[in-house]
Amino acid sequence: MAQFGRPSVDTLRDNWETEVGGTTNIWAQIDEVSFDDGDYIRTVLTPTSDVYVTKLTSVEDPLSSTGHIVRFRAAKSAAGGDQIDLTVQLRQGYVNEGSPGTLIATVATLTNISETFSTSTYTLSGAEADSITNYADLYLRFVGNKP
Repeated sequence: MAQFGRPSVDTLRDNWETEVGGTTNIWAQIDEVSFDDGDYIRTVLTPTSDVYVTKLTSVEDPLSSTGHIVRFRAAKSAAGGDQIDLTVQLRQGYVNEGSPGTLIATVATLTNISETFSTSTYTLSGAEADSITNYADLYLRFVGNKP
């Protein structure tokens, strides 16, 4: 049976906000069952390695090394026009930037994001999936940057 870990709390919010500038519980903008480009989170127009981390909801260990997939959508503002890069990581045991836990996988390194939303999908290797020891302690870490 398929399980889905979805954003459940803002763990770290460094210059990230909702599409209308909100700064509280921004995780709720990206926790949908289906993609919804009407609500999203964003960095400032010219981010400088700005970090956002969200804890994922708990899922049970599937007792399998296959079928671990991370999906997300990304776009940049046409108003800014600058090159914006985005790195997305799956981490376990994240506390803060000084204690970021274990890197399970860098699921995306996007250079010069498009102004049109596009979906990124990453399937963990067997070794990456097997390195997860606590499915209740997983986080997605996003880093937006204007090089």
